[in-house]
Amino acid sequence: MAYAIIKTGGKQYRVAEGDVIEVEKLDAEPGAEATFSDVIFYANEGDIKTGGALENATVVAEVVAQTKAPKVIAYKYRRRKGYHRTVGHRRKLTQLRIKSISV
Repeated sequence: MAYAIIKTGGKQYRVAEGDVIEVEKLDAEPGAEATFSDVIFYANEGDIKTGGALENATVVAEVVAQTKAPKVIAYKYRRRKGYHRTVGHRRKLTQLRIKSISV
């Protein structure tokens, strides 16, 4: 089965056709297509390509939904000082369904 490693949002993701992944928020409506041209690695049953061989490689994905990750709470505490701070956040994510990988 063919797969590729793409880079988006400062992270790298291993993707294959039909996969559903969550990436950092992209400005796209559900149902729109997103194209990733920053392909780092491609493999298909022994055929491996990296570097300059992937200059024109693209991965096309369909935006499934815009979601939020579960809440993360950071709690700071120092004993006997009366110091405590609570800070929380939820990352905004985009769900993608990989449609095709072209090399």
